[in-house]
Amino acid sequence: MPPKTNRGGSNAQPNQRPATTASSSPKSDSTPPEASSCTPLLAADITALKTDLLFSLRNEVVSVFKAELQAALNENLVSIKSELLAFKTELSGSIFSVQTEVAELKNTVTEMERSLSTCTDDIVSLQNKVERLSKDYKTLEDKCEDLESRARRQNIRIIGVPEDASVFQSPTGVAKLLKEAFQLDKEPLVDRAHRSLMPKPKPGDRPRAIVAKLHYFTDCSDILKKARELQRINIHNMTISVFPDHTTKTARARAAFNDVRRQLREIEGVRYGLLHPARLRITYGGTQIFAHLKSLNFDIAFLQETHLRDKDSAKLRCPLVGDIFHSTFNSKARGVAILIHKKTVFTMSKIIS
Repeated sequence: MPPKTNRGGSNAQPNQRPATTASSSPKSDSTPPEASSCTPLLAADITALKTDLLFSLRNEVVSVFKAELQAALNENLVSIKSELLAFKTELSGSIFSVQTEVAELKNTVTEMERSLSTCTDDIVSLQNKVERLSKDYKTLEDKCEDLESRARRQNIRIIGVPEDASVFQSPTGVAKLLKEAFQLDKEPLVDRAHRSLMPKPKPGDRPRAIVAKLHYFTDCSDILKKARELQRINIHNMTISVFPDHTTKTARARAAFNDVRRQLREIEGVRYGLLHPARLRITYGGTQIFAHLKSLNFDIAFLQETHLRDKDSAKLRCPLVGDIFHSTFNSKARGVAILIHKKTVFTMSKIIS
């Protein structure tokens, strides 16, 4: 560092006088005025020098720290920049891949929507066809049932004839059996007679029924009427019963009323009858129940002693009835029912069981 110039403005040191000898007088021991003025000037220079040194050192430290910090920052920035570039490249690739997959999904969804729309239209069309075909099937089924029932109008079923009684299985034998059983004036004309289409039972089992077709409907009607009156007929050491020959569907529908008919027999003043194909007509005191309800122009009717099971409550339904609420006892006895007219505005809010 170059030496600092003196603030006094002079580069040369002041001339000092030579020291006096020992033989000088005592008055010569005091310091000369020039030497005493030099001390403050030297202290000021030292202070200034320290200040300059500290300032210069501070600047150098700052410059060195700044340079090192700048170098470190530059190195880190380069590393961060390279990492950001790599991440940007990877992110761009991922975004492109995601965009490609999203585009493919959009195309797939569009195709599925188009296919779903087509399938929905096809389903609606098929539903309409199924409904139409179901109605046609129901109509054809009813027609076939009616035709089969009409074809069996002149048929009768004879129950209780043993399997080994072959003499009564031919049309002639059946005609002779019917004449003797019901005491007819003459033998009815039987067109055909055969056992029901079932496997032959084992010995001791219930024999198959004999199905006989009569030539005249009047003979069939007279025989069935007498069979209802006589119920069971004992003849030739056997007990036989004669019933009309219904179709399977009609027979099941009529058999559903067996329990009700059995219970109605025990009620005094009640008359009943089964109408073709399977309608139960009940008369109480000479008046039919539903005809009586119709004459009353009822809104809500309360019935008791219905003697119906829960699954048989639908038998209370008629064209006048909308809603039915039925309750039974712990057996087939008793029972009550509530019938609501179909034109009565009724909304059920709560059921208490």
